[in-house]
Amino acid sequence: MTARGWVLFGAMGLIWGIPYLLIKVAVAELEPATVVLGRTAIGALLLLPIAVARTDLRELLPRWRLLLLYTFVEIVGPWLLLSRAEQRLSSSLSGLLIAGVPLVGALLAWLTAHDDRPDARRLFGLALGFAGVALVVGFDVASDDVVAVGEIGLVVLGYAIGAMLIARFRGVPSLAVIAASLTLAALVYLPVGVAQLPARVPSAAALGAVAMLGVVTTALAFILFFALIGEVGPNRATVITYVNPAVAVALGVAVLGEPLTATIALGFALIALGSYVGTRRARAVAAAV
Repeated sequence: MTARGWVLFGAMGLIWGIPYLLIKVAVAELEPATVVLGRTAIGALLLLPIAVARTDLRELLPRWRLLLLYTFVEIVGPWLLLSRAEQRLSSSLSGLLIAGVPLVGALLAWLTAHDDRPDARRLFGLALGFAGVALVVGFDVASDDVVAVGEIGLVVLGYAIGAMLIARFRGVPSLAVIAASLTLAALVYLPVGVAQLPARVPSAAALGAVAMLGVVTTALAFILFFALIGEVGPNRATVITYVNPAVAVALGVAVLGEPLTATIALGFALIALGSYVGTRRARAVAAAV
C-alpha cells in the first residue's frame, strides 16, 4: 500500500469509529429524528454541489426505485434506529455490535448467490463472529435494553442489504448515489425533525456533535472513502470495518467513561476474527455510520 493509501486508511479507520460517540452526545439533548435531520442535511448541502459539478445526476433517474430502497435501508431507517438505541446503550457497545455487518453481509451473500457457497472455514468464522455478539449481548446488556439491541440488529441488517444494493448502481458514480440519498433522507426527516426541536437552544456540545456528524463522519468521510477505494481498491478498503469498532470502544471508554469489560474485549476479538475468517473471500462493502 502506498503512503497515501495508509494515510487514507488511517483517516477512515478513525472517522468512521467516532459517530457512535457523537450520536451519544447529541441524543442526550436532541430527539433522534432531529439528529438524523441535522446529519443528513449538512451532508447533503456539502456533497450535493460536488456531485452536481462532477457527475450527471440524471443517470439516477432510471434507477429511482433502487435509489429509494437504498436510501431507506442504508440511511433513513438505520440512522434513526441507531440514534434511538444509543439513548439506552453505550456508544462503545453500539459500535461493537455494528461490527456484525460483515457477518450478516456474508450470510446474505451466501443465501442469494448460488455460486458462492460457504466452505467449512467460512462457516467457522461466521460462528465465531456471532458467538462474540452473543457473548457481549448476554453479559453486557441489561434485560430492559433488549429493544435497543433489536434496533441495532435492524441497523446491521440494513447496512448489509445496503452494501448489496450499492453494487447494483453499475455505471453511476457512488458520489451521485450518496449525495442523492442524503438529500432524500433529509427531506424525509425535515417535518418531524423540525417539529421535535427542543424549546431551549441545545448546548455547544450537542450542536457540535451534530455538526461533526454531518461534516466529518458523513461528507468528509465519503469523499475520503471514495479516494481510498481509488487508491487501494474496494476489497482492501473494507478492512477499515475491523478498525472502526476498536475506535468506537476506545473513545467511549476514554471520553465518556464507559466501562470496558472483559466480555466486551473478548467479544470484539471474536467478532473481528470471525469477520475476517468468514468474509475473507467474500466481497464486502463497508457500512456508513
